[in-house]
Amino acid sequence: MAAAESFRQYGFKTITMDDIARRAGISKKTLYQHFANKNEVIQESLSWYMDHMAENCMEILEDAENPVAEMIRLIELFDQNHKHTNPLTLMELQRYYPEAYQLFRAKILEKDVQILRENIMRGMEDGLYRTGLNPDLLARFYIEASLLAFQPNLLVHDHHDFRYINRELTEHFMYGIMTHKGEKLYQKYKIKYLKQS
Repeated sequence: MAAAESFRQYGFKTITMDDIARRAGISKKTLYQHFANKNEVIQESLSWYMDHMAENCMEILEDAENPVAEMIRLIELFDQNHKHTNPLTLMELQRYYPEAYQLFRAKILEKDVQILRENIMRGMEDGLYRTGLNPDLLARFYIEASLLAFQPNLLVHDHHDFRYINRELTEHFMYGIMTHKGEKLYQKYKIKYLKQS
């Protein structure tokens, strides 16, 4: 979707309905026939983007060899999809479009927490993650920590973009839950799937 790509690259505040129409190759009048205002475009764009990401995640979950491979592949997916994302995007959404932000956050907490919770449960069953973990608590903790990567001035700055921050947070999280067997696989998959930056 043209609007989603524009918002991802330039943020939500500066993009106008004119910009969206031009990027989509349609007239502004045609755009207004489908959307009453920019807020509707933002909500539809977020919904489209999250559904698109969910499809990609499901492909990874169906294809990955084990829970550790899933996590590495999800990092790779995040890296690819956020390579050209403006770090101010989520902050602008939260500040200027709070209703859309709440929908975005609710969907993340619903879908992403579920995916991660199931990953942790399978990892414990396979002996790749430590036994006795609380999958729901850890999944929620990780997702909340991941959202910090989008907060400029908190972690993201000139020296570290949010892809780097996400990798660091994920690695810290993974080493906190993996067994020795899981750690060996983690190192193997890092070499296989992630380009070292």
